[in-house]
Amino acid sequence: MIRVTRVLALVLAAAVLAPPAAAVELDGRVVDLTHPFEAGVLTWPSNRPFVLEKDHDGMTAGGYYYAANSFCMAEHTGTHVDAPLHFHRGGAAVDALALERLIAPALVVDVSAAAAADRDYLIGLDDLGAWEARHGRVPAGAIVLFRTGFGGRWPDKERYAGTAETGAAAVAKLHFPGLDPRGAAWLAERAVGAVGLDTPSIDHGPSTDFASHVVLARAGIPVLENLANLDQLPARGATVVALPMKLKGGSGAPLRVVAIVPPAVDEGEPAR
Repeated sequence: MIRVTRVLALVLAAAVLAPPAAAVELDGRVVDLTHPFEAGVLTWPSNRPFVLEKDHDGMTAGGYYYAANSFCMAEHTGTHVDAPLHFHRGGAAVDALALERLIAPALVVDVSAAAAADRDYLIGLDDLGAWEARHGRVPAGAIVLFRTGFGGRWPDKERYAGTAETGAAAVAKLHFPGLDPRGAAWLAERAVGAVGLDTPSIDHGPSTDFASHVVLARAGIPVLENLANLDQLPARGATVVALPMKLKGGSGAPLRVVAIVPPAVDEGEPAR
């Protein structure tokens, strides 16, 4: 059972009880880690593009305004979750993900300097060891987020992903940072709740075997991809709430993900 903190309880109560104009006081700063879903939003080059179509937009015969849309998208589009099923036969689908994995303390490992120097940078054991040396042991159940700095390149697909081309042939032109499989195995040994980053994939762009996906999927660890605003989070102390569309049997799904940063953390040194 999830232990609901005061912060999360306030968020849920606000969503249900507060009138539209009410000012809700949260016990912390709320950071939106989600890119908007809109025409042209990034998806894997071989996926269908995101489409939003207007079904109704205007006044009705009854004299009131009415708007409604339809949308079509691949599971792995924009800010989304990869369920273990994505790379492990028999792994958990999106609707079976334990919420404890998706609502948890967040740790942010900043590798933006290294990624700026090498757009295919592999986040490795040295990066994880350096983070622990400064901030303490990575606890089981935590959501570990890697800040590569590429989130600041969104929505420029060529700068962000390495190519703006689509189709299967474009996959070979992808270039962005990702997690070394040895780092993925290290995180699996630590039994983290989830792993995420501000690039299109947990495996770096040139990967052809998607080994980090496989390692994490086999360990039952969901992956959060195309995250936004990781530069607004401290190294530790925030809480992430990452709620996907409950797509039964889905290998992935769009996410609305936020982080809550308590005042005490904001007042301290924002260690990176």
